[in-house]
Amino acid sequence: MSKFDRIHLVVLDSVGIGAAPDANNFSNAGVPDGASDTLGHISKTVGLDVPNMAKIGLGNIPRPQALKTVSAESNPSGYATKLEEVSLGKDTMTGHWEIMGLNITEPFDTFWDGFPEEIITKIEEFSGRKVIREANKPYSGTQVIADFGPRQMETGELIIYTSADPVLQIAAHEDIIPLDELYRICEYARSITLERPALLGRIIARPYVGEPGNFTRTANRRDLAVSPFAPTVLNKLDEAGIDTYAVGKINDIFNGSGINHDMGHNKSNSHGVDNLIKAMKSPDFEYGFSFTNLVDFDALYGHRRNAHGYRDCLQEFDGRLPEIIAAMGDNDLLMITADHGNDPTYAGTDHTREYIPLLAYSPAFKGNGTIPVGHYSDISATIAENFGVDTAMIGQSFLDQLV
Repeated sequence: MSKFDRIHLVVLDSVGIGAAPDANNFSNAGVPDGASDTLGHISKTVGLDVPNMAKIGLGNIPRPQALKTVSAESNPSGYATKLEEVSLGKDTMTGHWEIMGLNITEPFDTFWDGFPEEIITKIEEFSGRKVIREANKPYSGTQVIADFGPRQMETGELIIYTSADPVLQIAAHEDIIPLDELYRICEYARSITLERPALLGRIIARPYVGEPGNFTRTANRRDLAVSPFAPTVLNKLDEAGIDTYAVGKINDIFNGSGINHDMGHNKSNSHGVDNLIKAMKSPDFEYGFSFTNLVDFDALYGHRRNAHGYRDCLQEFDGRLPEIIAAMGDNDLLMITADHGNDPTYAGTDHTREYIPLLAYSPAFKGNGTIPVGHYSDISATIAENFGVDTAMIGQSFLDQLV
């Protein structure tokens, strides 16, 4: 018999809580203040007011320096800790895959100097369109269309760029390159980036609309991922006939593997919360697991180094947390975490290698407190133990500490 009937896991994309011990082994580490700290530096530089997460125990998470505006609760409503990453990476797929129990020992390939000519030429030959060479490098997704969107509208060339993640992104104006054509080109790009030296986690179609000076990316984004290289706890649940609900880009991150209910992409974090609550209130979802990614923290504010926007986004989520809790059943468990850091006060626009927070709340809790510091994969092991399925590659359950 399961301890909890349903478990809801919400990933606040990039909301790290302090540099990992091995942060200096990864790029973009060391400044300012000697270490990255997404939540801490936001709080220190622009202030942070998240009373609902604080009530669960956000300020009780063990760390060298407490968050400036998040005080420890003397009697929190839940349990809290921070988790360290084992896998060799600090990207979205690596973080999520480890959260579901995998150990990524060989990181995906990234292209800090842009993609090699061989890949660009193959895409040109397949598509019959030229690629704007000047855009072929790590780039902000909004800035790249601001810089090259007018040229694309004139020439019909492709805007291909990358980022700190192991991704190849193709931006296209919907009036110039129809969606079907863009998706077809992305599918071809996926087919030629499945092996080293160009093993990429995702190919992303980035359609946009508008006029020069006023371009807007649309909700017609499409991610083409690779499937996990080994069974995850999602697969274990699915094989056992247990409901698994995906909200946001979770289905893309796992290439649909182990997911039997997809709630679709989120137009925004708030829309993602709406979709999660819709799933939670579904009469068909009485037992099982929901997995939500809220990406605006990372995509809109972390990569753009916008500390004020990041803070506002955190506070917006915190304001909606009571709605999520109200949709919970008496025997549900809610876990809130992240997948990596993206300190908006840091140099560059890269992810930061950080611990992630873990908050756990259930109406069934009779106790509260701090869980010993563990690893990302411990989340998956806890879920597996609750539903009586095998764990994946790594992870130690903390289910017995949630009382």
